[in-house]
Amino acid sequence: MTIAREIMHADATCIQENETLEVAARRMSELDVGALPVCGPDDRLHGIVTDRDIVVKCLAKGKDPKTMTAGMLEQGKPITIDAGANTDDVLRAMEEHKIRRLPVIENHRLVGMISEADLARRLPEEQVGHFVEAICAAK
Repeated sequence: MTIAREIMHADATCIQENETLEVAARRMSELDVGALPVCGPDDRLHGIVTDRDIVVKCLAKGKDPKTMTAGMLEQGKPITIDAGANTDDVLRAMEEHKIRRLPVIENHRLVGMISEADLARRLPEEQVGHFVEAICAAK
């Protein structure tokens, strides 16, 4: 059976809580990703910031991405999955929480991220179709 480590994109790049959303947006552009894990001074995962967060929670509200930090967008404890979790657990977590990106943890440290694109590349079409349907269903 496939596990999270085999699906994930390794070496997820964190943005620090005190870095600005302008820095986050630039880093997303450079890495060609739509989300970055947010890490604290303890180098542990504290949240995730997405390109949509920057637009909706900063720009659309007239806030300045040069002064607003990634830490200001943190909301609650991030949903994560263990690197050894099986595919069914990965899909269940993402579907249950209606999330498109899932941080992968090993020994309390971030080791990668699983995105919709990672699932599409690594899983059978039928599983991916069911996942997309579940994520896009009305809440």
